[in-house]
Amino acid sequence: MKYITLAIKDNKYQPFIKFIKTLDFVKVEDNEDSKGSTLIKFKNALEELKLFQQEKLNMISEEGFIKELNEL
Repeated sequence: MKYITLAIKDNKYQPFIKFIKTLDFVKVEDNEDSKGSTLIKFKNALEELKLFQQEKLNMISEEGFIKELNEL
C-alpha cells in the first residue's frame, strides 16, 4: 500500500473528500480534526517515551534515523 498527503483548500475539502470516498481502491483517513489528531499523536509519543525510559522500547540513533530517511 502507498500513502500520500494532500493539501486541499478549505472550500474544496468537502467536495474532494466526497469524491475520493467513491473510489473503491482508496482508503480515506479523514484528518479534518487536525487538533484532535495532533493530540493523539502527542499522547502516543508520550507513551513511547515512557516505554523508552522504562527500557521497554529501543530507539534508533540520530544517525540510524537519517540513514532510514535516506533509504526512502
